[in-house]
Amino acid sequence: MGDAGEGAAARAYFAGDRVAGGLGMELVSAGPGRAVVRMAVTAAMLNGHGTAHGGHLFLLADTAFACACNSHGPLTVAAGAAIEFLAPAREGDVLVAEAEERHRAGRGGLYDVRVRRGATVVAEFRGRARTPRPPTSTPDITS
Repeated sequence: MGDAGEGAAARAYFAGDRVAGGLGMELVSAGPGRAVVRMAVTAAMLNGHGTAHGGHLFLLADTAFACACNSHGPLTVAAGAAIEFLAPAREGDVLVAEAEERHRAGRGGLYDVRVRRGATVVAEFRGRARTPRPPTSTPDITS
């Protein structure tokens, strides 16, 4: 993953993500404003049509997005996201989600994620991120 410090914040975020770990996702690489996450489609991820459930594709893209937007260090959360499904994924497919920061200013950011099966683009995802304001201390008025 490059230098020891590059991607450290994204790796720390990913290490605490129980959903990603439970689905067998792997953080392949990370750096400032970018991340690559891989996942194999299992039988448990299939919908009634026998293809990967869109929710699992969204989870994969959202995980790459979360790693990319948290790569800068401060806690960052999703403010919104949308996905376009372009091709089906099937059991045994290995999907790779590549997240890239498009714009970051102040407390907001915009990220694109492309989900691929080999050279085939399976989905395109766009996420908006927001870094919450630090909590302010409130005087104790109960005493």
